[in-house]
Amino acid sequence: MPAVAYRTSLPVEDAESLVDVTLPTPEPGPRDVLVRVEAIAVNPVDYKIRQNADPGGEPKVLGWDAAGTVVAVGGDVELFSVGDEVYYAGAVDRPGVNSRYHVVDERIVARKPATLTFTEAAALPLTSLTAWEGLFERLGLRTGALEQTGALLVTAAAGGVGSITAQLARALTSLTVIGTASRPESVDFARRMGAHHVVDHHRPLAAQLAEVAPDGIDFVFSTTGTEHNLTAYAETLTPFGRIVAIDDFEALPLGVLKPKSISFHWEFMFTRSMFRTADQSMQHHILTQVARLVDAGILTTTATRDLGPVNAANLRAAHRLQESGSAIGKTTLTGF
Repeated sequence: MPAVAYRTSLPVEDAESLVDVTLPTPEPGPRDVLVRVEAIAVNPVDYKIRQNADPGGEPKVLGWDAAGTVVAVGGDVELFSVGDEVYYAGAVDRPGVNSRYHVVDERIVARKPATLTFTEAAALPLTSLTAWEGLFERLGLRTGALEQTGALLVTAAAGGVGSITAQLARALTSLTVIGTASRPESVDFARRMGAHHVVDHHRPLAAQLAEVAPDGIDFVFSTTGTEHNLTAYAETLTPFGRIVAIDDFEALPLGVLKPKSISFHWEFMFTRSMFRTADQSMQHHILTQVARLVDAGILTTTATRDLGPVNAANLRAAHRLQESGSAIGKTTLTGF
């Protein structure tokens, strides 16, 4: 089957950083479904692994967002049948989705939104899972709890995770959603995704937040810049506030959170699949709920740019865009 892989960690400008390969079609395990991949999306995790995990010459397939059609099922599969159209984010400790066929545990898969194309659906799984787990599991918000008031800060609200986080918070809570963005086009996108207010993350945050949320903010969903912004978070959060972060950094001075008893949480949507947790089927249920919200017109796809078929040249362009930090919404590729 056709696939795109990398054999050694190289800069994305190098033609060998991602290469077209032919691999055997995988066989599904007992709880796996075999999916014919119709569309994929690209996330920061793709280039971070390419840059930092050298496979030593063996072809390693990246990619953790896909939509496609089930073509075979394992002997113990209960949730899906051949012909079902599905979407999912996969597992970071298994081969990625940048291949024509892909096997994935059924417990982290859901039927794709019926109202979306494969391309539109492929943009949603990883970011929707990250946003849902971060909001409703780590921060402890309650879906549909319209009496729950306060303010939520979402950094990089025009990005992949930020844009679906803003949508979920706006649709399922009564919180005031404050996003960060800096360019006119990203500010506009953040507002369309649900942000009530948008502040500039290239300017000091505390003063801007004091203007739009004079009573302070209660929750922070930090998608980027956590290390740089932690002092501002501590200054503007109310006592007993909560932070959830998804980015990477060397060190974090958590002591600044102690006076207000502010709690800090990590969100990593691959934890359930990596550790085979007893509740990993929660991701099936979350994606199912997201699909229902999309089909009801409450949520929308965050796909903004499709770069054409899945091949090495197009994926290098997608990685380059992700590495630039300027992507709005999600970048997709469609077909092989």
